[in-house]
Amino acid sequence: MITRPRIAVLMASYNGIRWIAEQVDSICNQVDVDVHLYVSVDLSTDGTYQWLDELSRTSATVSILPYGEVFGGAAKNFYRLIRDVDFGNYDYVALADQDDIWFQYKLINAVDSLLKNHCSAYSSNVIAFWENGSEIIIEKSQPQQKYDYLFEAAGPGCTYVMATADLLKFKDFLVEHWLQVQSIKLHDWLIYAWYRSQQNLWFIDPMPSMRYRQHESNQVGANKGFSAMRSRLLLIKSGWYSGEVLKIASLVTPSSNGLLLDVFSESGINKYFAIKNFLTLRRKLTDSIFLAVVIVLGIY
Repeated sequence: MITRPRIAVLMASYNGIRWIAEQVDSICNQVDVDVHLYVSVDLSTDGTYQWLDELSRTSATVSILPYGEVFGGAAKNFYRLIRDVDFGNYDYVALADQDDIWFQYKLINAVDSLLKNHCSAYSSNVIAFWENGSEIIIEKSQPQQKYDYLFEAAGPGCTYVMATADLLKFKDFLVEHWLQVQSIKLHDWLIYAWYRSQQNLWFIDPMPSMRYRQHESNQVGANKGFSAMRSRLLLIKSGWYSGEVLKIASLVTPSSNGLLLDVFSESGINKYFAIKNFLTLRRKLTDSIFLAVVIVLGIY
């Protein structure tokens, strides 16, 4: 008898009543896997919790975590999910947003990719879509580079699927550094950085696994076009980006290996390091060049 992979899906939710039913349906109807959905709802005002609570009372595959806490962002909500959900008896754990639409093969394709490539974690390209009918593929599957994990995530966290054994180790890390982790705004970046710093292999799939909904409430969106580039530059100029790099690198990088001294100077990210290693800072060549230029020019 062939055993189907058991997968815990962790969903962070906030005021998502407009989209959540379609997303929950796409998760619960994944093919060739056994799924259990765990949802943590940030304090909401649109009936999201009430809808999920009613669903959890009638569905054996949906559980909702205790309600009433204000997280103020997706990252803290996902940290809570990883800390509080007992996923040790599952084979894999996946992360989910409340407003996307998963392809039916998303999870089984991720499992097959992890096994075939002997990797600990999976992410993928996505198809971003808008209410006006526009669609584009968001490509994140460029070859991984030596230092990319210090400067970017593996792609949208809602594509992440991770083998349980290593995620349990990340959970221990999360609990141990709980207070420091709360200041890191992008959970998907922190997770990828930790995995890579531990020498765990990560597979980024060029095949899109889901439809990635874009709307006015996105905390982090598709990051495409002139306005997205302008927003990114403003974040860099404000010092937010270099601050996040430093916080993440300080958490995941052992001080004994000297990497922090190479990457950072007293004024921020080391210009000499950026020039010497610019091809290895990000996966996409244009992103690497852009980052190296703003570092050298001191625009951070």
